[in-house]
Amino acid sequence: MSGIKSYLRDPRIFILIIIAVAFLILDLHFGLHLGIEFVGGTEIPLTLQHSVNSTTMSTIQSIIEQRVSKFGLKQVVVEPIGSSQIDVELPSVSPAYVNSTIAIIESQGRFDGIVNGKEAINGSDILNGSIGIIPAIESNGTVDWGVTFYITQSAAESFAKIVYGQANQPLYMFLDRPSNAILLINQSVLDNVSSGLTPAQSLAAAESSLNLTGSPIPILLFSNGTVNSTEAFISGNRDKYNMVITDISNSSSIIGYIRAQNYTVKTESKKNMTPQYTTISVGRSVVNVWPAVGLLSSPVLNPSITNGTISESYQISGISPITLTQAQQISYANNESKTIASILSGGALPVGIVVNTPTTLSPTLGKSAFKISILALILAVVLVSIMIVIRYRNLFLIGPILMTTIMELFIIVSIIGLVGTIDLAALAGMIAVVGTGVDAQIIITDEILSRSAEHGSSKVLLGHAFYIVWTDALLIIMAMLPLFFSTSLTQVVGFSESAIIGALMGVMITRPAYGAIVSRHESS
Repeated sequence: MSGIKSYLRDPRIFILIIIAVAFLILDLHFGLHLGIEFVGGTEIPLTLQHSVNSTTMSTIQSIIEQRVSKFGLKQVVVEPIGSSQIDVELPSVSPAYVNSTIAIIESQGRFDGIVNGKEAINGSDILNGSIGIIPAIESNGTVDWGVTFYITQSAAESFAKIVYGQANQPLYMFLDRPSNAILLINQSVLDNVSSGLTPAQSLAAAESSLNLTGSPIPILLFSNGTVNSTEAFISGNRDKYNMVITDISNSSSIIGYIRAQNYTVKTESKKNMTPQYTTISVGRSVVNVWPAVGLLSSPVLNPSITNGTISESYQISGISPITLTQAQQISYANNESKTIASILSGGALPVGIVVNTPTTLSPTLGKSAFKISILALILAVVLVSIMIVIRYRNLFLIGPILMTTIMELFIIVSIIGLVGTIDLAALAGMIAVVGTGVDAQIIITDEILSRSAEHGSSKVLLGHAFYIVWTDALLIIMAMLPLFFSTSLTQVVGFSESAIIGALMGVMITRPAYGAIVSRHESS
């Protein structure tokens, strides 16, 4: 027992055990996310608004893969079918995740920043890889969320010119702002806003937020069965507008009339149709959020950036609904920032998408296959360990080799299973990790056992070994990074994740522990 305590007093061994125990607790509490092959999943069939060629289909496939992967689902299968159909397969996840994923997929992804009726910035200006998420922040009883990004130099110069002299004006940030659309709102929506504005002030602020030269969105008020601008406006603008967005029931006679004029009717909930206002100065309010038209936020332009100063960093931010509990506000904020970051990261879809009813997928391999794969990995470790023991003719080595290698695999499984998804690609990467891990252990063992006669200090011996081990690990990481950041090979990202995590955990945790055990044993 005293011998075991002496090993546990070594910080390298103690840290390994603590980390393994911590991950075991997390695994038992949260559970591991397994891939479609093992537990099945959800299939979301998509229909494109019109047929596309193979190049456009490949672009759409890549955008959807990036969006969903960015949202946190590491395994996603996007399968084009013909020229107008796509199937998206997700690992078995909660209904909330499925609904969030559908919202991400069906978003067109067009981002616009508008100042005083002019477009100051759009999604094509955003630099790839620059989009970041600001964690939910609690402040004065509210929970804020935010997404940051950088734009190109030319876009920053153009933005500076457009906002010049527009101090304290709102910058309306839209995601999928409707085009060729009319907004038909119940008068009661503007009569009952909580901002303290009169109906006339509410309408004026709402119209200001929808102002864009060349692409205005007119607002028609519906009250007591009539439209304020008369039905003649709708009838006379069939060539200019093709969609009406409204919260009016489909059974309303006015909706039937609109459809008869060959308009597409998009029905929104009253909550989405209600603009949320914010006061920016005494007696002056603007629309800050308006889900029905894709208005994310309306930050006021600081005078410091309206004097010609060029800035390349920007932020979209918002506040969680105060009607939610604090925990719900935090969840809402995190989900909102992840969703917007995912859509912006993927870019705009070149074609509109219709999402059809999701269906459940059966696992192709089953949970038993996952268990068999893990057992096969452990068996591989055991067999390799036996070969090392035969080589060195030292029975003691089998314990440290088995312990450190199995713990390394357990840590990799836990990290990927808790944060992402364990799929076949990830398991393949773990097999590779077993090989590199045992190779490192051989190097360490050779230094300690084969050269002990030449060097009396175990610290010197381990220094020789870890110079080689660190070099190998860095080479593995460098080789895997292009695959990890690949935007077109998301199906095999799990392989690179396993290899990178294995290399990092090996050189920082498991291999130092192995070296400590062997060197202590040899020096005792």
